[in-house]
Amino acid sequence: MKVSRTMSTQHPDNVRQPFFADNSILKGEDEIKEAFYAFSHLNSHEQLWDCEGKEVDNFVVKKLLSKYEPYFSKSILGKDKFLTLRIPNPDVEKADAKILLETLESIPRSFDVANHFYGNGIAPIFEVALPMTGSGAALARVAEYYKQIVVGKKNRSLVPGDIKISDWIGDFQPEEIRLIPLIETKEAVLKADNILADFLALEKIKDYQRVWLARSDPALNYGNISAILMVKVALQRLHDLQEEESIEILPIIGCGSAPFRGNLKPTNADMFIKNYPSVQTYTIQSAFKYDYDEKLVRSAVEKMNAAERKAPIQVDENRCRDLIERQAGEYRKQVTILAPLINDFAKHVPSRRARKLHIGLFGYSRKNETVELPRAISFCASLYSLGLPPELLGMNAFSDKDIDFIRSVVPGFDDDMADALAYVNKDNLGFFPKEIITALKPVIEKFSTAPDARHQKITSIIMDDYRKKNLVSISEDITRAGLIRGFLG
Repeated sequence: MKVSRTMSTQHPDNVRQPFFADNSILKGEDEIKEAFYAFSHLNSHEQLWDCEGKEVDNFVVKKLLSKYEPYFSKSILGKDKFLTLRIPNPDVEKADAKILLETLESIPRSFDVANHFYGNGIAPIFEVALPMTGSGAALARVAEYYKQIVVGKKNRSLVPGDIKISDWIGDFQPEEIRLIPLIETKEAVLKADNILADFLALEKIKDYQRVWLARSDPALNYGNISAILMVKVALQRLHDLQEEESIEILPIIGCGSAPFRGNLKPTNADMFIKNYPSVQTYTIQSAFKYDYDEKLVRSAVEKMNAAERKAPIQVDENRCRDLIERQAGEYRKQVTILAPLINDFAKHVPSRRARKLHIGLFGYSRKNETVELPRAISFCASLYSLGLPPELLGMNAFSDKDIDFIRSVVPGFDDDMADALAYVNKDNLGFFPKEIITALKPVIEKFSTAPDARHQKITSIIMDDYRKKNLVSISEDITRAGLIRGFLG
């Protein structure tokens, strides 16, 4: 089975409007065009089709095959190119729970469309990703619902002595789907191998299993370095599970172009591959696709497609866990202080998709209050635009020896920090709460990075306008700052 090396996603972290879009907010038919563009122009092997947090177009297969018949006649959906659905998690998203059922029911219909087009019996969609996965049972529940209810009903007769549903409606294919756990919380990421082992046993999977490790939400909730180290520990444990079970474990890593969200951008593809050598599939998000020259994007995608998968970088798990907890504690204190400012400023961050953002952890508890945060892209866009890169938060938890350890297990750490610290605006720091300045000034001084003069100029204007409540052009200036960075958030 061919498993993709690159997955195009619908994460709205881009600044520039794609050339094929009718406006800057992608929706509807533009996302059909986007899937075709990712396949045909960028040579991404896979497109994530998001059924979470928006009105779902369950006719994507029909539209792709009918609009782009010459291309898909040669590049077969389900064999050469892949569509993967991200579904709502009913355990977390109660209001959207039944969208899961509608989405699963659409899979056999997509099969019928593709089979009429190709006549090859290959399922165009056979994988779904379950966000916020916390247990093997949660995955098995979806897999079994599909087998027992969606497909299983074909053998029933609705009227005693009458024909079966399959004789009336037609067969239901594929008979099974593959589940991909999307693992996002600290507790779940650090026990990703246990979640997978339970699922493998429940479903008796013997060939291969994909697993998606989030990068943005762990950073949002625990800090940038915590998120990196959590993923490192998880990849090491998943590799051990692969050896124990004699089954291929194929990780996906979900990273954006912002350093805080992974620093996966076309200009950094080589270092990213070096940093995560055991990853099978890399996500290429919207900023990666649309905020760089297309030739550069294609070249980076080809590098990732051609990269040889290797064993993960070995880490001291106990040391990593200690650093994760220490940064998470400091990060939480600082984010709690900054939350009112971030939430107010995030209202001005321009939208890029007609959707509510993917559900995750929305904040922290402080005594009897709940401190809420915007989603990761708006969170990042807010802090970068104010001249305070979020990578700095919680970094005061680390000693020089800790930093040396981080350098030893994170290739490109200093480059990532340099990328982030180029967006520090020291003139703006005085407008942040005193506790934040006291904690972060020594961190800034530890890394000698020259600020980007253009970004400093525009973030000074943004801060001045925001403080004076001169909000007429603030969204436009946030966009201008994003153009300099090469990502919105």
